[in-house]
Amino acid sequence: MFHHKKTIANGDLVLVYIGRDNLKPIFIKEGEVLQTRYGVFPHDSMIGKPFGSQITSTKNVGYIYLLRPTPELWTVSLPHRTQIVYTPDSSYIVQRMNVVGGSRVIEAGTGSGSFTHAFSRTVGPQGRVFSYEFHEQRYEQAKQEFESHQLENTTLTHRDVCNDGFSIDAPVDAQMVFLDLPSPWEAITHLPEVIAKDQTVEICCFSPCIEQVVKTVEALQQYGWTGIELTEVQAKQWEARKEMVRELDDAIERLRDVKKRQKEGLDLKKLPPKRDANGEEKDRGYNPFGKGRRIQEGEDGFSWQNVSKTGPELKTHTSYLLFARQTPTLGAKV
Repeated sequence: MFHHKKTIANGDLVLVYIGRDNLKPIFIKEGEVLQTRYGVFPHDSMIGKPFGSQITSTKNVGYIYLLRPTPELWTVSLPHRTQIVYTPDSSYIVQRMNVVGGSRVIEAGTGSGSFTHAFSRTVGPQGRVFSYEFHEQRYEQAKQEFESHQLENTTLTHRDVCNDGFSIDAPVDAQMVFLDLPSPWEAITHLPEVIAKDQTVEICCFSPCIEQVVKTVEALQQYGWTGIELTEVQAKQWEARKEMVRELDDAIERLRDVKKRQKEGLDLKKLPPKRDANGEEKDRGYNPFGKGRRIQEGEDGFSWQNVSKTGPELKTHTSYLLFARQTPTLGAKV
């Protein structure tokens, strides 16, 4: 997931963009095909293509994009096992807690593994992510995905941290803590044994209900966390794409042809041949006002303009983000 390859090879994970809200993760295998509502796409036709390529179906009636996996794209395409942390929240949390290359991060619980991928990429090869999941089936599924995605800097543990704590065989010494749990206040009591003692430690608790926030604040205050602040992120989505420029003359010609064919009882879907200035027939190809082959966005031979628009709605409350920090004890080496 974090190797910046340019071309697709057999065995690679590819995120297939089928539509704005339809991304499908597939592993490329020679001889297999991808079936979509827009047609059939053989995996063999994807091998050797650069990531980001647009390819057409076998019958040239539809197209898809082949995207390189990133944590942001994985978030919108992964199989949901729990409610996940979406990019507007995860990006803000990473920035707010100052997670950087080399950071050591605790995450509990893992859930569907959306945020784990973002943490893993940000801390890099020199950092470490310690992720905990109490649900055995979710743990096994996440473990399989992390291995196939090569999250080599991530340690996944099957444990109920609220009752059993965070301790594992290796030293943790976490500098950042992210708790996405039904009762984070119960996990806070176990943090002193695994967080760094010689530097400031940042924490974020992700809770959908204000009642959870109240109990968490009380636990943070009891265990010496300071700078407590509550934040809520709201996001508005924008779409940018190319739109075909359709000439008025073509529209007028099409309307005249429709009226003529209606009178003559002819097929309205088939256009007459287009003629050049010398009166010779030209191949009309795509019919922008009727049915025909599907045109690839930005294809040569047509006029295009860049357009953008906002999404249909503003995504409001997902969860409250409760931030706090713990500073080194007096006399500790910083």
